[in-house]
Amino acid sequence: MNGIEYFALVAIGLFVVSFLLGSIPFGLIISKVFYHTDIREHGSGNIGTTNAIRTMGKVGGYAVFVLDFGKGLLSGVLAGVASSMIVGQGIEANVLANPATLLGIAFLACTWGHIFSPWLKFKGGKGIAVAVGCLFMTFGPLGACLELLIFIVLVVATKRVSIGSIASAAAVPFFAAYYFLFATFAPLAWVFCSIAGLTVVWAHRENIKRLRAGTESRIGDKKKDRA
Repeated sequence: MNGIEYFALVAIGLFVVSFLLGSIPFGLIISKVFYHTDIREHGSGNIGTTNAIRTMGKVGGYAVFVLDFGKGLLSGVLAGVASSMIVGQGIEANVLANPATLLGIAFLACTWGHIFSPWLKFKGGKGIAVAVGCLFMTFGPLGACLELLIFIVLVVATKRVSIGSIASAAAVPFFAAYYFLFATFAPLAWVFCSIAGLTVVWAHRENIKRLRAGTESRIGDKKKDRA
């Protein structure tokens, strides 16, 4: 087995493990185990943080955020472990097969696992908490905090969580271009990160429709809040 074949094997394994990790539906698990309800039957029906807070209160909602964030962070750690496995194989400096590519793979796989969870008939959350966790490893703390800043500023300014979520996800390809096309040249990492970010935007397609129609709810409007 040559170096590239070994890298491909490691990359496939990382994708599978990160996807399965991302697919764990913590929102549903917490709602059923601790609140004896199904989060999918309340509010927007989404298993993510916003609907978890609405359905279970701050304690349950923040627990969902921490766990979803954690699985994103862990996927990045797994990418680091995978990177250590390719060191010494003579491919770590390869333009396509390198540690940065593995970070992109883990980011994409974990985000997809959350949004397309096989345990929920390939339905899941919208990927924000998971993506942020991934980005702390993929872009580093500074890049991830800048993404969070975009989210926070827009949510505070507009009172709409969906606008902050969509904008921060749409910014991922641009941040990825800086880190993986300019700071270092790892084009596949940029491709994988961009696909992940755009998938999160796609997951907010209903919110986008409501924003265009002027019917998207604001924070505090509990009767209409569907983020």
